[in-house]
Amino acid sequence: MAALTMENPLREGIRLERTPDPCVMVIFGASGDLTRRKLMPALYNLSRERLLPAGFSVVGFSRTEMNDEQFRAAMKEAVEQFGEQGPVDREAWESFAEGLFYLSAHPGHPEDYASLSSLLEEVDRQRGTNGNRVYYLAVPPSSFAGIVQQLDAAGLAQGEKGWRRLIIEKPFGHDLQSARELNQAISKVFHEEQIYRIDHYLGKETVQNLLVFRFANGIFEPIWNRRYVNHVQITAAETVGVENRASYYEESGALRDMVQNHLSQVLALTAMEPPASMGADEVRAEKLKVLRAIPPLVGDRVNSCVVRGQYGPGWVDGKQVAGYRSEPGINPNSTTETFVALKLFVENWRWAGVPFYLRTGKRLPKHLTEIVIQFRQAPLLLFNHTPTDQVSPNLLVIRIQPDEGISLKFNAKQPGPAVHVRPVTMDFRYSTSFGMASASAYERLLLDCMLGDPSLFAHRDAVETAWSILTPILEAWASQPAPSFPNYAAGSWGPAEADSLLQGGCCWRQP
Repeated sequence: MAALTMENPLREGIRLERTPDPCVMVIFGASGDLTRRKLMPALYNLSRERLLPAGFSVVGFSRTEMNDEQFRAAMKEAVEQFGEQGPVDREAWESFAEGLFYLSAHPGHPEDYASLSSLLEEVDRQRGTNGNRVYYLAVPPSSFAGIVQQLDAAGLAQGEKGWRRLIIEKPFGHDLQSARELNQAISKVFHEEQIYRIDHYLGKETVQNLLVFRFANGIFEPIWNRRYVNHVQITAAETVGVENRASYYEESGALRDMVQNHLSQVLALTAMEPPASMGADEVRAEKLKVLRAIPPLVGDRVNSCVVRGQYGPGWVDGKQVAGYRSEPGINPNSTTETFVALKLFVENWRWAGVPFYLRTGKRLPKHLTEIVIQFRQAPLLLFNHTPTDQVSPNLLVIRIQPDEGISLKFNAKQPGPAVHVRPVTMDFRYSTSFGMASASAYERLLLDCMLGDPSLFAHRDAVETAWSILTPILEAWASQPAPSFPNYAAGSWGPAEADSLLQGGCCWRQP
């Protein structure tokens, strides 16, 4: 049995300690939207639920001029505006705010890291954080390598006292080559077990429950394979446009923004083999095997297995909206895709021949993320006098957001003397079944990082393998004539060509 260490607080897949060691979280980009909208509300909720250690502290590092009291006031306002757990509790906030500090600094100035080092030492003395550090890079990816190098030069990346961990946000590179370069730059300073590549989709309750659903229920695991599954659909649909992310999205597009990270990770969890245990290394190893079993789409397969689109003007939620090319900050001749659908195969023993359909897009009719398992039809249709189009396929729908839950659709006889077959649904919802709201994804992931549990974070190998699948698509698009955009109206389910990806008379589920 492996020894229990600070970087390995799991033994045989069971968490032994729910409260992390006392630590300081240094947030680079502390005045930005991510900190205000996600990080600070999550940290406050963890504190209010008494899941953070005594002395837990936050040091904000950003260019904006502020002092400690101004930072605390700004963060309270952020929690009041973006928190989802009701009004801020005065006593809970005051206790939490005692550990909030701020350093007005430039990420490229070495002298500011010397100031950071001094401040962290003072926090250690005042708050008992024992040299334990989490560095959260809530900054553009172009700043990652520079900040990491400055931390190293200042002696802040490693230390004889306490542990050091680094959290970076997606995108993890722009293609395979840039992902490798980023990983190499960071790994020169931090060991892989110190690096936490955060993907908030993996912190969602239903994604975590997917493993329990699969491997703790004998009724489903025997039929989770090519003999019984016709195909799998994974959809991440958004009703919004690019909002205030025009500059980022023009460089990214739907494939880089959603498929390389979110959808590829969900696919891996859906298709993976049972791990030897629920420990981080075992789970990540099985996910990596899935990604390595997906052959890249090259040559003619790019055009036959991938559909891209860009929304034009239309109607969403009863409101008329502009097309992508008319959005503020967008090139009026932009060829950036706002929709992409793919047909992939996992070429292993369990899934040989079963297509996995992935789609994501902006300005679609509904905001949702879901996994749909469509099972094969019964081998013999006994009800010959019943219209065959009434016998719907059995569907298992795993809803990741916004209404987290699981539903199973099967066929039943409609009451009456004649035989009329109708689909019915068994439905499970987290909110009603457990009588409590799920914790936010960032709450779970931030706590896991502080506990040293990387199970729900992307490993370097998984990131590079996902890019190896998708980079040939990007290269093929770059070599082809400009697409005829826009090719779907806002408020629709994307370009009509996406329907042709599905084979054997199957169709996309339209919630």
